[in-house]
Amino acid sequence: MSQGAVEDPSIQLDEFFTEFRAGSLRLRNRFAMAPMTRMQSPGGVPNAENIEYYRAHAAGGAGLLITEGTYVRGPAAGPEAAVPRFYDDDSAAGWRAVVEAVHAEGAAIVPQLWHTGVTRGDSPKFEPEVASVSPSGVNHNGQQVGQSLTPRDLDTLVESYVESASLAKQIGFDGLELHGAHGYLLDEFFWAATNHRQDEYGGTLRRRAGFPARVVAAVREAVGPDFTIIYRYSQWKGADYTARVAETPAELEELLTPLVEAGVDIFHTSLRRHWQPEFTEHADDMSLAGWTKKITGLPVITVGSVGVDSVFHGDRIDETQAQRFQVLQEQFERGEFDIVALGRALLADPEWVNKVHDGRLSEITPFR
Repeated sequence: MSQGAVEDPSIQLDEFFTEFRAGSLRLRNRFAMAPMTRMQSPGGVPNAENIEYYRAHAAGGAGLLITEGTYVRGPAAGPEAAVPRFYDDDSAAGWRAVVEAVHAEGAAIVPQLWHTGVTRGDSPKFEPEVASVSPSGVNHNGQQVGQSLTPRDLDTLVESYVESASLAKQIGFDGLELHGAHGYLLDEFFWAATNHRQDEYGGTLRRRAGFPARVVAAVREAVGPDFTIIYRYSQWKGADYTARVAETPAELEELLTPLVEAGVDIFHTSLRRHWQPEFTEHADDMSLAGWTKKITGLPVITVGSVGVDSVFHGDRIDETQAQRFQVLQEQFERGEFDIVALGRALLADPEWVNKVHDGRLSEITPFR
């Protein structure tokens, strides 16, 4: 039995091999490939290697592929030149080829639209002449990095997201995902540590959700009522794994309600450990995914150390794979989520989903 495989043959994941539909999204099963930055697109243009990467994961059985983060048109979207972009003709042609390859293998695909905000830093390799921007021009420690977004900058950013969203629909993607997690730009509006604004986008939780909701509403208007919008968010940040934006279910509702009203179809809750209760002082031990679905009533994608033996940038996990698959199955049966995303497990073995489906667990290549 390979390290990382399910040791207990009584654990069945048959329920995960059922179809799922939401708006323009049609999935053959409940497994998704999580977005993972690769920096393998020189000049920001998807190339033959990128096409084969996504095709192979589609052939491996995942129902949904969420692309690596792709830059929207500035200002100051990100630090690395080899991250793919989601604007201009060359990038559009590359992404169209990716979509065609994925669809030929029977999977659905959505692009993740990304702006890194203050995490871009002050020494970017991509567009180094442009200063980084964020809600208040400060990082999570209160240090000045770049500059605050002006009202005109905000208008430009909304237009950039709309441009990329419209392109996604034009190219033939099955929907799109907005990256509002991990301390990147949209999440920086959520997080009090990086949002010190005194205008309508700062202050209370609902006000801090205002600009992300404005982006969602503009994208919704551009793509129409049926094109699926996924919104990824998190409590933890890349700069602080212990960060929390919402301390209670009521605070979480304040954050998510504006996004629901603006037109989000699916929430993608980014977790480091999918099985951990979110609000430990609450009698209900649901994960953040479960709370998200309970509060919004919308479909939810969960993620977080599925199919691997250690958390990302962390220690080994005490529970066995069989124990965690049992928890995953129980969470699904309780209705805490609708789709489960995998990252490192699929990097190690693009055929992971097919092997689980066929019961070839001992053949799974573990992530190291």
